[in-house]
Amino acid sequence: MGAYVEVRGVRIGEGVPKICVPIVGKTKEEILAAAKSFENVKKDVVEFRVDWFEGVFDFAQVENVLKELREILKNTPILFTFRTSKEGGEKEIEPEVYVELNKRAAATGLIDLVDVEAFTGDAFVKEVIDAAHESGVVVVASNHDFDKTPDKEEIVKRLRKMQELDADIPKIAVMPQNKKDVLTLLSATEEMASEYADRPIITMSMAGTGLISRLCGEVFGSALTFGAVGKASAPGQMNAEDLNKILTLIHKSL
Repeated sequence: MGAYVEVRGVRIGEGVPKICVPIVGKTKEEILAAAKSFENVKKDVVEFRVDWFEGVFDFAQVENVLKELREILKNTPILFTFRTSKEGGEKEIEPEVYVELNKRAAATGLIDLVDVEAFTGDAFVKEVIDAAHESGVVVVASNHDFDKTPDKEEIVKRLRKMQELDADIPKIAVMPQNKKDVLTLLSATEEMASEYADRPIITMSMAGTGLISRLCGEVFGSALTFGAVGKASAPGQMNAEDLNKILTLIHKSL
């Protein structure tokens, strides 16, 4: 397992897998209400899924929401994510606009981590990563397959590619068509973590079949897992409180 990444005192890649809670509100009011509802929830990171936000293409609105989110969430790290429709998100976006949005978000000083889809095109990805790093923002490079689970070699290859692009945390989410697919994802995670990774990685198998992959990160090498408060942002996400209990029990018994 690689070194941890520290964000506002949260060490991703060390000890119990960290819990990230997503916000999927469409209006500023919904987004801020969601953030307020997290107050007493065990969470390590909050993901702002900005592709859900109706004002996302007007940066002044995005920045305004970020300022208020930061006030509400205090010292909780914020992960800024525009999930494109081709990777299961809510909106289409041109690569140039996507790059600009992420660079501007990183430059505000209001976010701690930014998600960049690893297969947007190497030049685009590099531009976001370099700009984020200049602003002191951690980069999660991501890839999602909502239809199937690629073979183990392909999963490892994608994660290694993200590492080569200099993302701080490679992330992959895949859909299992059967139980064997879940084992493929876990096996790929273990191989990446033990043989290639010099940094934390995040992996998951989605839907109910893949739920176990969201719970056993500490065993196989996934450093962060997503838990829902209210609305889930992906199939198979469990409630953050339940998730915390399970992760803690597993940690105690290891």
